[in-house]
Amino acid sequence: MNIYAYTLKELEEYLVNNGFKKYNATQIIEWIYEHKVYDFNKMTNLSKKLIEFCNENLYFEDLSILKVETSKLANKYLLGLKDNNKIECVLMNHDYGYSLCVSSQVGCNMGCSFCESGRLKKVRDLSLEELVGQVIAVSRYEGVRIDSIVVMGIGEPFDNFENIKRFISLVTNNKMLNIGQRHLTVSTCGLVPKIYEFADLETGVNLAISLHAPNNEIRDKIMKINHAYKIEKVMKALDYYIAKTNRRVTIEYIMLAGINDTDECAYELANLIKGKLMYVNLIPYNETSNFTMKRSNDFKIKSFYDILKSNNINVTIRKEMGGNLSAACGQLRANEEGEK
Repeated sequence: MNIYAYTLKELEEYLVNNGFKKYNATQIIEWIYEHKVYDFNKMTNLSKKLIEFCNENLYFEDLSILKVETSKLANKYLLGLKDNNKIECVLMNHDYGYSLCVSSQVGCNMGCSFCESGRLKKVRDLSLEELVGQVIAVSRYEGVRIDSIVVMGIGEPFDNFENIKRFISLVTNNKMLNIGQRHLTVSTCGLVPKIYEFADLETGVNLAISLHAPNNEIRDKIMKINHAYKIEKVMKALDYYIAKTNRRVTIEYIMLAGINDTDECAYELANLIKGKLMYVNLIPYNETSNFTMKRSNDFKIKSFYDILKSNNINVTIRKEMGGNLSAACGQLRANEEGEK
């Protein structure tokens, strides 16, 4: 089994069940995640018996980096999986450190009408070792420490909920990737039952919701998930999350020309979230040749921003970090598949 497939608790149970001590798991984990040693034979405080067991039953396997697109502030990576499927992730260089956007699935079944990720449809969920493998692969390739993680790449994280829970456990464990809970954000397009489950975990991890519309009429047209979970149900679930965790929710809002970027939409969005522990992240749309939707112009985005601000809504405009990259989520993978 790939060593990255285990949380600390799972590795403890595995070793104990095979006649070893619980603390042996911590020894191995410290070598891997703290000392960056990827050879059991070089873990000098392990017994000979344990080293032999690990060599026979456990192994290290990194994801292969097939392609890298670079820019001043962000790099995008196309990663190969063992079954020849491909995913992508993005490393962003912020003033406060390196942030990695990771994928949660191969493809996506949510079918949002503006999103490149879902155009090729979901093939399967990513396993824990493939989630962790993105962090390990990029960190080793670039020789940097990842300071924060956003699960906003290809896929719907809450459609892979069990592995995301295990990923959170591994990422935030101070013996493993040791990234603070408040430096980890998970995004969902609105799987309402999972929002409640996520709230009940009380992890302290940030939640972002891909809303992209202020009413059901518009959201029905651009996001299939809204046919199952209307905005009212989404907002009720977010209220529960906030009450349970006292954590602020990020409202992700892609600006689509002539669709959701009118002044009326801005006022409606303001009324929808006013007084709630939420803030809005306005996202300039990354156009692709596979969709007819267009990016709102800068004037429209600024007008939308000003209306929200004037209504006392906390709002930011997402900084564009990689203008020369295949910028849309899933675009690098889609381009690669299209070339075939």
